[in-house]
Amino acid sequence: MTHAPAEVEKNSSIAMENKTLVSATDFSDLKLHRRGKVRDVYEFDDTLLIVVTDRVSAFDVVMPNPIPRKGEVLNRIASYWFEKTASIISNHMITTNVTKFPEVCQKYADVLEKRSMLVRKSQPFPVECIVRGYISGSGWNEYQKTGSVCGVKLPKGLKESDKLPEPIFTPTTKAEEGHDVNISFSEMESIVGK
Repeated sequence: MTHAPAEVEKNSSIAMENKTLVSATDFSDLKLHRRGKVRDVYEFDDTLLIVVTDRVSAFDVVMPNPIPRKGEVLNRIASYWFEKTASIISNHMITTNVTKFPEVCQKYADVLEKRSMLVRKSQPFPVECIVRGYISGSGWNEYQKTGSVCGVKLPKGLKESDKLPEPIFTPTTKAEEGHDVNISFSEMESIVGK
């Protein structure tokens, strides 16, 4: 079930008024770089503005009902870890402080606050890092065929959604369109380097 465009537009305007639900952004004077399942990305000369909406995506489907303030939580978790790991490895984050965003963004400060970050343009690695504690989704499908997930051998006799004896790292490709594909750790190394 999906909302008709008028319903999405209505939800977006409600979001702007309440500042608690942002299902989409429409900053007509900013250059939209791309709209993902959850994030809207705007482009400037050498930076990007990433806005995390309250859209919900699961199994490559955007659900019809956003979760209020989900984007704020997701953005704050990401910025926390970018800050914590910056001394270990550089990242793309410049700031989450809206007052330091380009001047043209200031009129949208009430929407951008807590749910956006200004970042350097960079080339992302085309992989997604997933830690599984339960056997479900594509992991369950692979386990049924091979007894393993992403090259990690698992105990026999697991049932769908069983808790795993310990969490496992299961990387995937990061597809621009369609479904991500499970890969082994060594396949991930061949893509991003050891």
